[in-house]
Amino acid sequence: MQSFDLIVIGSGSGLTVSSEAADLGLAVAVVEHGPFGGTCLNRGCIPSKMLIHSADVMETIRRADLFGISAQVSGVDWDFIVRRVANTIDADAQAIEEANRQHPNITVFKDTGRFVGRKALEVGGKRITAETIVIAAGTRPRVPDIDGLTDVPFVTSDEALRLPKQPRRLAIVGGGYIAAELAHFFGALGTEVTIVHRRPRLLRLEDDDVSALFTEVYQRRFTMLLNTVVRRAYRDGETIALELASDGQQRTLTTDALLLAVGRVPNTDLLDVAQTGVAVNDRGFIKVDEYLETDVPGIWALGDIVGRYLLKHSADLEAAHVAQNILNSENKMPVDYHAMPHAIFSSPQVASVGLTERQAQEQGLPYVAGTYKYYDTAYGFSIEDKDGFAKVIAQRETGEILGCHIIGSEASILIQEVANAVRMRLTTEAISQAIYVHPALPEVVQRAFHSLPI
Repeated sequence: MQSFDLIVIGSGSGLTVSSEAADLGLAVAVVEHGPFGGTCLNRGCIPSKMLIHSADVMETIRRADLFGISAQVSGVDWDFIVRRVANTIDADAQAIEEANRQHPNITVFKDTGRFVGRKALEVGGKRITAETIVIAAGTRPRVPDIDGLTDVPFVTSDEALRLPKQPRRLAIVGGGYIAAELAHFFGALGTEVTIVHRRPRLLRLEDDDVSALFTEVYQRRFTMLLNTVVRRAYRDGETIALELASDGQQRTLTTDALLLAVGRVPNTDLLDVAQTGVAVNDRGFIKVDEYLETDVPGIWALGDIVGRYLLKHSADLEAAHVAQNILNSENKMPVDYHAMPHAIFSSPQVASVGLTERQAQEQGLPYVAGTYKYYDTAYGFSIEDKDGFAKVIAQRETGEILGCHIIGSEASILIQEVANAVRMRLTTEAISQAIYVHPALPEVVQRAFHSLPI
């Protein structure tokens, strides 16, 4: 059995730990069965946003008449769109792998790893061990238990980003951020999209006002089958048939392609983490303390496999802390997740930080809330954003900013200033009393703050 000072399982954010340790002279093993760079680079946020930009461009063209411009699309080069993304991502992944292989203190094991003991792994027929192990092996798309599904050529987000051919009709099962983003991508480029969701609204984890408006907008864009479950899937010639149930009513949906976007599950089972004695919760995510160490001393975990936030920037935050806490164990630092923002790159975009209004109510906090519509600002009016709004929640007595929720153009950009303020636990005056450029879109955020009844 080959011994190392440190083993890192997963080549996403975990590489922050392995690279820092290797630069300090430690013997490091990196275990990765797929392309380097993790989910974000290869199957998640980066390729999806590159593809979605093509959809955004298409949407801009289709709305050109609103601004006195006559434009039309003569065609969509699907091969080019997919190849552009794939070539970029694959080159980046290969460069990351080569950099690790060339480091004198890093040994790359390019195969599937599986625990065979408390601190021992079997990788490609070899066994390796280390006193310190970091598990950063992420998650994978969840595949629901649907009768007949194994006989149907479905795809998940892993495959959807590299489909060799654009489907004419696509059924998406799910109602979260992945379903929202991919519906926008395929739909804007001309695919007939049907969303099948078992709940009454999309994006249920967002603020209720945002979720309600988003659902309304998507009902204009796509065929939406809400409060609907898939009972059975089967082939119908060259197509896929889904037997659906909604409020006791049965119907059949026929489609050319089926995308499952119903959440993600941790890879702890594939790693056989049980062999280490590391505790997991009832959903299979690894339990860690405030320093990200498991209940087995010397075994740490970070990123999606911990299940705190399934976000790349959260994983990067955690990786920095794990590196600090392993390499400077006398000065360990707990992770402060306060003000973790997120964004959904759909159309309209959605972005959020802090508490939703429902969460403030559930926690019994004295709060005030205010909203302001894009269209009531000069820039929002100029870009014809008639749906978007910014919503702010603040503590009634102190004025501390508790949360902000934005739906509309460039929401992913607009949220950042509020995320910074919430992170620093500032009061509403930090934004309401600031000087904003006029006319510019960030005014919608400031005016939402001005609308607070405090």
